Amino acid sequence: MTSPAIRAGLRFELNLLLFTSEEAARPLPLSDPRATHILAVLQRRTGDSFDAGLINGPRGRGTLLTIGIDHLSLAFAWGAVPPPPDPLTLIVGLPRPQTARDILRDATTLGVTAIHFVLTEKGETNYAQSSLWTSGEWRRHLLIGAAQAFDTHLPEIIHGRTLAETVAALPAGTRRLALDNYEATTPLGKFPLAREIPVSLALGPERGWSAGDRLVLRKGDFLLAHLGSRVLRCETAVIAALTLVRAARDRP
Repeated sequence: MTSPAIRAGLRFELNLLLFTSEEAARPLPLSDPRATHILAVLQRRTGDSFDAGLINGPRGRGTLLTIGIDHLSLAFAWGAVPPPPDPLTLIVGLPRPQTARDILRDATTLGVTAIHFVLTEKGETNYAQSSLWTSGEWRRHLLIGAAQAFDTHLPEIIHGRTLAETVAALPAGTRRLALDNYEATTPLGKFPLAREIPVSLALGPERGWSAGDRLVLRKGDFLLAHLGSRVLRCETAVIAALTLVRAARDRP
């Protein structure tokens, strides 16, 4: 059965078409957006090939064998599994659904191992009841992000826990940094980040951290950092912060 994420549609050009192992083993219905993509966007015809991947598995090439009345017959030749993402865990105060969609997509593209959307004191708890989460739509945005990055890895997604529960469950030995516009005195780019040490990066909800949230973070060994004097949208701050962290980890 095609996942809700796929049925919802992928309406733009993708660098990689992703399949589950079960989907790759059977004909692809013409009603599936990936079939439309193969025929209309990639303009493939019988015998042509395209880039494909198994979710959390290898990349390879798909070949269009036949175009039937209601399905495509495909064959796949798989290669190597892409390298895993850097050990980066993103913790975000649960934002409005559209912001969450952007973060799901772009953080996956940039490469993270997990994203926690957490309940905070200043956050809107009703965001957790959005159809984004209740319908499974969130997975579609991971697929789009991974396809953009030409990767097959999807991050683990956890939503609905409190900030305190999430911090308490983090493994020992991680570098812990939290963005804060008000009390942080050190730019994020100034923190040394060894490549071999996992990083947990926390960002507050759109209204920022409360005093209670900051206490939870400090008790959990998080250091406060900032991105400069300008106030960024949450989704923009995620991209900027992940870019800085990845760059710092890549320094010799």
